[in-house]
Formats: sequence, structure tokens, C-alpha cells
Amino acid sequence: MTSQQRVVVIGGGLAGLRLAARLGPAAQVRVIGEESHAPYNRVLLAEVLAGRYAPAVTALPDPGPVLRRGVRAVRFDRAERRVHCDDGSVETYDALVLATGSNPVLPPLRGLFTPGGRELPDGVHAFRTMDDCLALAAAVRPDLRAVVIGGGLLGVSAARALAARGAQVVLAQQAERLMERQLDADASALLHAHLASLGVEIHTHCRVRGLTTTDTATAATPAARPGHAARRVTGVELADGYRLDAGLVVLACGVRPRTGLARAAGLEVREGVVVDDRLRTGDPRVHAIGDCAEHAGRVYGLAGPALEQADALAAVLTGADATDGARGAGYTGTRALTRLTLSTAGSGPFDLAAFGEPTPLPGDDVVRLADATRRTYRKVVVRGDRLVGGVLLGELSTVGALAHGWEGDEPLDDLFHLLTDDGGH
Repeated sequence: MTSQQRVVVIGGGLAGLRLAARLGPAAQVRVIGEESHAPYNRVLLAEVLAGRYAPAVTALPDPGPVLRRGVRAVRFDRAERRVHCDDGSVETYDALVLATGSNPVLPPLRGLFTPGGRELPDGVHAFRTMDDCLALAAAVRPDLRAVVIGGGLLGVSAARALAARGAQVVLAQQAERLMERQLDADASALLHAHLASLGVEIHTHCRVRGLTTTDTATAATPAARPGHAARRVTGVELADGYRLDAGLVVLACGVRPRTGLARAAGLEVREGVVVDDRLRTGDPRVHAIGDCAEHAGRVYGLAGPALEQADALAAVLTGADATDGARGAGYTGTRALTRLTLSTAGSGPFDLAAFGEPTPLPGDDVVRLADATRRTYRKVVVRGDRLVGGVLLGELSTVGALAHGWEGDEPLDDLFHLLTDDGGH
């Protein structure tokens, strides 16, 4: 790649901006960012909602004129190598990178939309962008009854944040336990107890059927905010007929990769945009990274893998991966760790970390350490002399050392030392 080559990145999130920074002067880079906000770290939005951080704390380094803010790519032409934007502008490219991220899943709830409409009732929010976060922060108030639908990582984060703001929070989870994809039953039970201690009312095995709303539109009072209809949510209906009163509803039902542009351009899409080890799609001039990319059958949906993919693609585009015997290495996958801070003022440290394969296979060894007094739980799965997965809750001074050993696939020397409080120091 030369400095005359044009790289267009669709998506101004963590992955897209990391790639632009890594390419630097090695290419003419243009990032098309749909959001009008200055770049921010999406991982920190729950802390903004909780009131622990001001929005400015989430800011990413300003890339300057490289980033076009508030502009949406509507299609790209692979034959002409041109990206068409909603403001009528066109960007030409030598290499195109899809870093379009993901959209929140809006479940098929009765009453969520009016027939033929796509506007949410006032009081109903997704929790994905800075706009979502600021709208929620403006709407929440002490003693407001808020229902969070979804008990995964996002739902748990939202419930904790709303409780920190003084709301009366109800968390509705369809599965049998919270964060069932990351946690085993014991760890989930501890998480359940911690959220309950913060005042969160939790319902598991709980399927939401629909929303109840009331009309709010009058000639003098239009819809409460852009994208919302002239209806206000009043409650959540469960499949068993029970109704939860609600002045605020958060949809935390997961995310789905944004693949529309790739699909319309004829690229292969499964769950995400399919890429190879050089993060190329079926068109060698088009790449994909971050939440929208599917590599080796996996979509990660986490910040760590998105950043690693951006770094790997920068090496591919600049030719750095072809030096020092690393030719063709590209991206081989990420050993991703999920970490969540759940502490609030006065509650003491309570963090969560999950990685690898926390469910053992026949022949694996499992080591558990639990301390009910200190509310800590540590479980790791060992296969031979390798750490293959684990779940940790409570005060997590050991997570750094454990994660390092797991990410590096290093043989274990002293597992008990790693699991004790001073193991990471």
C-alpha cells in the first residue's frame, strides 16, 4: 500500500477508528460515521447511564478530518469502487472496510409498533448508542418503575445503571438464569443476589408478550421525541397474563450484525459478513471488521476482538504482515474475555469476568473457590496443563494473571496461587 491508495471505512466506532489510526499516513483514509456525536467508547455507556461518568469521559481520540460525522453510507458499487452516501456525496476507494457494527434486536412484542409503523412508544428505549444513553438518562428519575427486558450482559448492565439512578427496576429474563451464555448456575445465582441487593426485582423463566400503551398525541402535543410515536408505555405484559407497570422500558434483547450494505452488494453473509484470515470478503478489495464481521464461523460482538481485527487488517493493508516471516498469518481469531463492573456507591467491589469454556468436558479438571462472606466465586476449567475457561465474581484482583495465562495458552505452574487474592500481583 502507498500513501496514494484510498481506504474508505464505513463505520466510526472503535474498530473503524482504530484501523484509521493504525494506517496513519500509509494511505488516504476516509471514515464515514453515521452518528453526529464525537467518537466515543461504547463500552462505557452503562457508566454514563449510571451517572458515574460524564459523556466526555467516553471520548475517543479525535481523528480530525479523516472522519465524516453524521453521514450514512447507503450503498456501494463494487465494480466502480464507489460508496454513495445519504447526503449525495460519493467516496471512491481502492480498499473498502465495513465496520458497520450491530443494531439492537427489537423483539416482536405486541404493542411495540403500530400497524405499518416503526416508531417506538415514548418511554421505550434501546440501549446501544450515545443517543440511547442520553435519552435514558434524561427519562429516568428516582422511584420511576423501569422494566429491562433481557438478562444478558447488556440487560444486567442497564438494570444496575438504572438502579444506581434510583429507579425501581424490574429485570425480565426469558432464560432460567441471568447471563446464561457466560455464567454457570452458581455464578449466576451470586449475580442474581447482588442485583437483588441493589433493589432490582428479577424474574427468570419470564417471557414478555407485549406492551401496553396510552395515546398522548393532541393537536398541541406531538410525539414526545423523534423516532417515537404519539403513545406512551404504561406496562409490560407477560406470557402468563401477569402485567408489570412501567414508566420506562429498556429493550436489551441482544444485537444483530449490520450486514445490509454487504448483502445488497452481493457479498456472502451468514450471521455476519463472512471474511477470511486476511479479513477479506469474497471481493478482495472489500474487508469487514468488528461486530459486523464473521470469521471462522464466529461473530464476537466484543470490543477486544474488534480492536485486534483492526490491528490485523492494518498490517494486511500496509504489508506489515508479510515481514519477519509472518507472511499470510493475518487474523487467526481472538480469545475474548467478558468483563463487567457491577459495583455501585456503597456496595463495595463486585466485578464479573468470564472467558473460554466454563463448562467442562469429560476428563477436564474443575477448581472452585467460593467465599460467601466476601461474596467471591472463582471457577476455572483445566484441560491437561492448560487453562481453558473460567468464571470469576466478586473482588477480582486475580483476573489479570488468569486472563494472561489463558490468552497466551501457557502451561499452568501454580493454579492455586493464581486463584488467590494476591495471584495477580
